[in-house]
Amino acid sequence: MTATATPLASIFGSGFLVIVPILSGLVGPYSVFAMAAVCALAYAVGSVVRFNIAHFEPLLEAGNAPLLARRSEQVADVALVLAYVISVSLYINILSAFLLHGIGLDSPLHEHVVTVSVISLIALVGATRGLDMLQKLEGYALRITLVIIVAVLIGFGGYDLDAAEAGALQWPSLPDATPWLILTTLGGTLIVTQGFETSRYLGQEFDRQTRIRSSRLSQIVSTGVYLLFVALATPLMYFLGDTVDDSALIVLAGKAAVWLPAPLIAAAVLSQFSAAVADTIAGAGNMIEVSEQRIDRRLAYLVICGFAIVLAFHETLTLVALASRAFAFYYLLQCMVAIGITRNTFERAAIGLVAVVLAFITVFAVPVG
Repeated sequence: MTATATPLASIFGSGFLVIVPILSGLVGPYSVFAMAAVCALAYAVGSVVRFNIAHFEPLLEAGNAPLLARRSEQVADVALVLAYVISVSLYINILSAFLLHGIGLDSPLHEHVVTVSVISLIALVGATRGLDMLQKLEGYALRITLVIIVAVLIGFGGYDLDAAEAGALQWPSLPDATPWLILTTLGGTLIVTQGFETSRYLGQEFDRQTRIRSSRLSQIVSTGVYLLFVALATPLMYFLGDTVDDSALIVLAGKAAVWLPAPLIAAAVLSQFSAAVADTIAGAGNMIEVSEQRIDRRLAYLVICGFAIVLAFHETLTLVALASRAFAFYYLLQCMVAIGITRNTFERAAIGLVAVVLAFITVFAVPVG
């Protein structure tokens, strides 16, 4: 379970809090099927990442990796730094939206102020004392987030049962969206499943088989939770109407049970802050490696947080799509690594198909709304 905690915490930190309003505004009553499609793509990508753990890492360590694979991996390291920068900004934007909505001070100006302040705090602590002291939050954040997820599932499930018994169960209307808009917008939600690839970078802590199992288990657990969560939330989506608000989950939680919004907001703050710290640390590690040690860790923290602050002035849903494109590009490069080392024709074709989908997302993904 220790090895699974990091990828699982990253997955739930990536978009659990915003996926319901996004799907509501995109496909309405068919949200669970859209979520299943995103999770299926994510699992296919996860299989590529696990293939690289099993087959590319030994070649790299032995100095026998093919040129295409090595070059793809080098570019992927750079792409991952950019993806982490975007995700740090996204996480803190979500934190601000939930916190301010909870205390009734939600506005674009207030969100920007809180977001910039929190990212600046992470940068300051990282540059002066290091972020290891904050990294301990990850384990606590995962436990609390899982508890709150269970509470939300119980609350939504209870509402659905009561509404069904009273004959008052309502389904959201289907938004007027073209197939192209649905595909490009759904591609912009890939970030909500991001996190399984973190097992790829835990080589100093766990052996290959443990990391492969942890990545696979994190995806199986998160897929089950996501599908159940979206299915139970669908009957409440009609409360949202045609609007897509990044903190709309609080509204649905309040409709399901009056006691639910407060713990949901607490979980949002803790999980998003923890996820931002984890990605700042991971991004700094990648930046140090890419720069061949010319950048030290504390400077890397400042660079990552500095660019995250610049991005913080974008809307949350825009950052969701932007982060999805960045991670899709990173995953595309991981597919190129796998293609560069496999000699199996079927494997190459399957990985190539996944690569085509990721290339589509990288180029065309757009935010909802």
